[in-house]
Parts: sequence; C-alpha cells; structure tokens
Amino acid sequence: MMIFDAFVILTCLASLILCTRSVVKGFRLQREFVSFFRHHHKKEVSFTDQMEFVNGWYILIIVSDVLTTVGSTLKMEIQAKSLTSYDVCSILLGTSTMLVWLGVIRYLGFFQKYNLLILTLRSALPNVIRFCCCAVMIYLGYCFCGWIVLGPYHVKFRSLNMVSECLFSLINGDDMFATFAKMQQKSYLVWLFSRLYLYSFISLFIYMVLSLFIALITDTYETIKHYQQDGFPETELHDFISQCKDLPNSGRYKLEEESPVSIFCCCKRRMMAQPDSDLEEDALKEDLKFYFMNPCEKYRARRQIPWKLGLQILKIVMVTTQLILFGLSNQLVVSFKEENTVAFKHLFLKGYSGVDEDDYSCSVYTQQDVYDSIFFAIKQYCQLKNISLGTLGYEQDEDDVSGLQICKQQYKKDTMLPSNDTLNIDVTIETDCIQLEPQILATKRSGDLKMINSSFFNFEFHRLIQVEISFQLKGIDLQTVHARELPDCYAFQNTITFNNRAHSGKVKIYFDSDADIQECKDWHISGSTVQKNTQYILVFDGFVIVSCFASLILCTRSIILALKLQKRFVNFFLEKYKRHVCHADRLEFINGWYVLVIISDVMTIIGSIMKMEIKAKNLTSYDVCSILLGTSTLFVWVGVIRYLGYFQTYNVLILTMQASLPKVLRFCCCAGMIYLGYTFCGWIVLGPYHEKFEDLNTVAECLFSLVNGDDMFATFAQIQQKSTLVWLFSRLYLYSFISLFIYMILSLFIALITDSYDTIKKYQQNGFPLTDLHEFLKECSSTDYSKEPQASMPFICCCRRRGSDDNLILIN
Repeated sequence: MMIFDAFVILTCLASLILCTRSVVKGFRLQREFVSFFRHHHKKEVSFTDQMEFVNGWYILIIVSDVLTTVGSTLKMEIQAKSLTSYDVCSILLGTSTMLVWLGVIRYLGFFQKYNLLILTLRSALPNVIRFCCCAVMIYLGYCFCGWIVLGPYHVKFRSLNMVSECLFSLINGDDMFATFAKMQQKSYLVWLFSRLYLYSFISLFIYMVLSLFIALITDTYETIKHYQQDGFPETELHDFISQCKDLPNSGRYKLEEESPVSIFCCCKRRMMAQPDSDLEEDALKEDLKFYFMNPCEKYRARRQIPWKLGLQILKIVMVTTQLILFGLSNQLVVSFKEENTVAFKHLFLKGYSGVDEDDYSCSVYTQQDVYDSIFFAIKQYCQLKNISLGTLGYEQDEDDVSGLQICKQQYKKDTMLPSNDTLNIDVTIETDCIQLEPQILATKRSGDLKMINSSFFNFEFHRLIQVEISFQLKGIDLQTVHARELPDCYAFQNTITFNNRAHSGKVKIYFDSDADIQECKDWHISGSTVQKNTQYILVFDGFVIVSCFASLILCTRSIILALKLQKRFVNFFLEKYKRHVCHADRLEFINGWYVLVIISDVMTIIGSIMKMEIKAKNLTSYDVCSILLGTSTLFVWVGVIRYLGYFQTYNVLILTMQASLPKVLRFCCCAGMIYLGYTFCGWIVLGPYHEKFEDLNTVAECLFSLVNGDDMFATFAQIQQKSTLVWLFSRLYLYSFISLFIYMILSLFIALITDSYDTIKKYQQNGFPLTDLHEFLKECSSTDYSKEPQASMPFICCCRRRGSDDNLILIN
C-alpha cells in the first residue's frame, strides 16, 4: 500500500512540474505579447486578452497535485503509525479527488456538444460572482436582522451561524412550515414581525433573486449558442493570432495609426455639444447634470469630497459591529431565560419527561393524578431553596414575602347524565382563589393543607374548567459578569395551568414563565473590569448615534436640494414649453436610496438610545430595541447595492430588479386573490380534519410552504379519512393548488423576470427610452467643473463612466 502511495506522489510531482512549466511559459508569452503591442502599436492589451494566457485548468491541476502530494505523505505516515492526523489527511485527499474529477470537464470540452455547456458555465461565472455579491448584501442584512429580533423566540435563530443555515434552507424550500410553526408567541409584536420577515425573505429570494439568476444563466447560454453558430467576437489577441502566420515582428499584422492615449483613456467621457447662450437654461442644465452624477464623477467635476459615501461605509462597519455586540449580549439573556424555564418545568411538573407533548408540557388522565400534580407543585415551591441549583428566591413585597396563588374556574351549575343524554348547565363561570404563604406552607404537609382547604380542593370535575397556580420568583444572571457586563436581576412570573375546558378525559398541563429584567438595587463587583467595559460600549454607541445623525442630516439635505431642483425644472418647463413635466420625470429627483438611508438612520438612532438604556439597566425593552436595530442593519446592507450599481457590470442586475418591481407587485396582487381564495376554502373545509388547516394563519403558512415544495407528502398523508367526501376534496384541492401555483404562476413569474432582464440588456445596448428630462439633459454640454487639469488625477479616473453610459445616469 505504501509503495502505491509513493507512485501516486511521484505521478503528482511529475504532473505538478509539467503544469507549472506550462503556466510559466504562458506568463512569459503574455509579457512578450504585451511588450510587443505597447512598443509597436502604442496601446495596452486589455485585461481579458491578458487573462487568455492564464490557463485555469493548469492552476486547478497544480492545486490538486499539491493537496494529493501532502495528503498522500500524511497517509503514509498514518499507516506507519507515526501520525494520527486523520481529519487533515481526509480533507486534503477528499478535496484533491474532487478537483481531479472537476478537471475531467476540460477534456470533455474537446467535443463540440459538451463544449456548449462548459463554455456557458465559464462565461456565466463572472456574472454569477457579481450577482452573488449583490444577493449577499441582502442576505447578510436578513441574517443580522433575524438573529437580533427572532433569536430569543426561535430555536433556529439562536446564533448567527444557525440563522445563515436556516435562511439558506428556506431558499431551497426545506423545513419551511416548521420554521413558521416553531415561532414562540410570547410577544405579539415580534410574532407579527416574524411573519413579515419570513414572507418577505422567501418571496424576495425564491421568486425574484432566483428567477433573475435563471434569467442570467439562460441569457449566457443563448449568447454562447449564438456565438457557436455565427462565430465568437474577436478580441485583439484573436485577431492577432488569425492574421499573424509568422513571428510577431514579421510586419504582417498592422493596425491603423491612432493617437497616443493613456491606459485610462477608455474611461474618459465624450464631450457633448456646447450649451445654449441662455444663462438660466445653461445653469439649470449644469445643476441637473451635476446632481445626477455619482460620487466619483462629482469629485472629478468639482473636487467635492464624497462625504456621504465615506460616511455610509463607516456606518456599515459601526452599525454591524454594534448589532453583533448587542446580539452576543442578547444570547446570554435568551439562554438564561430558556434554561430557567426548563429547570422550572422539571422542578414543578410531576413526571415531566423533558420534552413538551405539543403546545402544552404534559397531561394527566385521572382525578388522583390532578391532585398529585397540584400538591407536588406546592411541595416543590415550599422547599425551593433546598432543592434548586439556581440563584432563585421568593418574590418579596415591601412588607412580606408574596406567596403562591391557586385559582379554579368552574361552571356555576352543572348536572350531567351522559347515560340517558341529560344535561342541565349554567355557563356562568365562577372563579375562586386562595393565597398560600411560604411560611404557612413550610409548617404544613400536603394532607393537612388539603384538609384545611377541603372546600376549595374538592373539585367537581364535570364543572371544573381549569386550575391555575401562579407564583413569582427572583433570580440573578451571573454569567454576564464573565462577559464583562453588569449582572441582570430577573423577576419570573410562573403559571401552571390545568386545562379541562374540553372535558375530554385529558387534562392538559401548561407551564408558562414570563421573565422581566429589573435593575439590581444594590450591587458591588470587585476584581473585574465590568464597569469600564460597559462605559466603552456606551461610548461606541454614542459614536454610532453621532454618525447616524450626520448621515441623516446629509441625506435629508440632499433630498431637500433635489426637491428644490425639481421645482426649478418644473417651472422652467412650464414657462418655456407650456406643458407640465410627467410624473416619471418628477420621481427621478426622489432618490429612493436616500429615503432608505434616512429610515435606517432614524431606526438606528432610536435603537441605539434604547440599547444604551438597556446597557445601563434603566430599560428592559429588548423586543422593540432588537426590531429597530435589526431592521436598520437590514436596510444598511441593502443600501450597499446602490454603490455596486456604479459599476456597469453590476448595474444590469440592479436595474432589472428595479424595473421588474412594479410588474412583480401587480402580478402578486393577481396571484394574491387566488391565494386568498384557496386559503379561505382550505380553512373552512379541511380545518376539522387536518392540523395544518385549523386556523387561517396556519393555512396561509401551509400553502406558502407547499408553493415552495416543503412538507408536501406529509400534508397529503396527515389528512384524516373520517369523511370520504372531504378526503376526495382534499386531494382535488391540494393537487389543483400545487399545480396551479408551481407549474403556472411561478413559471409566469420567472418569465416576467426574464423579460425584464432582456429588456434592460437591450436598453443598455441600444439606449434607454428618452423622457423630457433625458432630452433636456442631452442638450447640455459636458462642462468642465474642475479647476485643475484632469490628467493630475489618474487614481480617480477609474470611476469615470463612458460616454455611452450617460443614458444610465438617471436610473436611480
């Protein structure tokens, strides 16, 4: 075996040497070609042509050979019992094997039929990477938002890594209904936010982003297919190779003489015609032209420093850092609450298995079990300090310790004889309560307690609706001290409910614990830097608020200036051309990105102030604070897409999403009518026979999951077969809904996105339709705003747009 491994290493070393030699030759040939072009034609070779000399397959083989050589050496050492690094060895050998099999694709590309697919994958790769950059900005925003807001209420959102995995699974249609169902309903505000969050994320990524991705791949495939039929466009390298049969200095390859240009000349913009002599019109055109420039062009034009751009980049870093710090602190709070709730269930519920049966913790089926469970909880409460492992104590009022309260609800009058179908009931509900102090409970046994309160504990189960035991406990979270934070003091309001409303012979036992964070009244911590760390975080939060205020002022100022400029343009058009400016041209002045930034800044400022109060233990509104900070971070990361739009290759994707949005909204309105019809129908018909159709909200979530291919067989299988007619209807209902939405509506949605992508691509090639505003600006000359020569700034020249891109300037 070791001899075979040695042969593998020798083979890989030979392959490594040959491929490295080929790559080095490629680089030498590239340098020779670049020098030739620079010397004979006074121009630079394009980056695309230079990359032709770098064979990606050789690099793949080199990496694979290195991994195989190192992995095989480790394997030989392991077999000789000199090493035990199984994990590292398996990763190296596994990765190298994967790369080897990927390299086989290269040889398949020698055949024409396979080459179409391989060329499509290779051509689509740059667009796919750029597309992923845009999508990742939105994805990260949703990850941070979900972690902060839903973390305390959903097991899949406990950590940032789990959130990322959960959202990626949702995009691919996995476990969708369960993600909806597992959301805790302790906070109605967060529960509503979770629905908005999940519906928007799934709809955005599955119906828009993935549809746009399909359109991108389809367009690349069609382009490559067209090139194979009509010939690929020739670059300077291909033209040089096709014409030069001899050496490069043979003189057979000759281009027309061109004036010397610099490497950045491709970035210069075309000068437009000189403006009219009318000063007012000229000034308005110049102001409009300058307003619709991007930050790089404004700097080039007037040396105006892009404060907003720099501030937004700084704000992204600061807001994300703030959210991560808050999320890590919030994780401690969540874990303390959850672990205490689990501990309480084991302490106060008799026979608790450690797993809730359904939405309730456990259940009992005999009268004696009900009495035993009640007195078990009372006994455990009595001896809490002796049995609990936590830092727990009884709730104290100003004068005395508040005890344990037991309340029972029952019908006022109830006579029932099921044997002869006789019923006489008064549905008026009576409530009776008793208060048990810890001092009294400590001196009494459960039997004595039942005898003293015999009238109360003598339950008539045919009248009994529910028994509720409620008590308050105090606790201190000390784990925050290890995280260099001030400790939290908690007040736990615990309620044990014995629910007999159904009178079905099964009493469901619910345990609910609401934890409120309170300010510790008297605390002293020594040997720790907790207070200093808290002060540093408060100072950082202050900087975040200041940066958001600055961003808010700058963006608000830009919107006000835009509205003034809009008013000037509207008045000028009305005076000169005697007609009103269309609504679309008016909206060009309203920069939606600035509005998004303003909303984000306001939410960040309010959320940061609340976070500072929480940090100082003056406030406990974690839910509101997390919603504000999470949503603002989502908006901040979505806003990054705006800056990616300054690059031509990214702009087509962003413009497609913007152009398709109105169509998507109208499409969703039509599809929503059908969806609502199916929702109401399923609720009414299948509600009594299927747990996923019991209420309207659950039906909506179930159907939304089915549209995305989740839990489909389980939905069919779980329908009860008590009624053959309803069972047959359920099949017709589910088959028709799934077929209609997946095969027709979603296909139409993909066609809509694909059409928008094709339209935007044609506009970029042939020019966008001109409105009055575009026509007005087209007459404006490219005035030189700068006081210094442009040649003095080569480093910023890369930000300049080509003249052919001027028609994109108004697409915000």
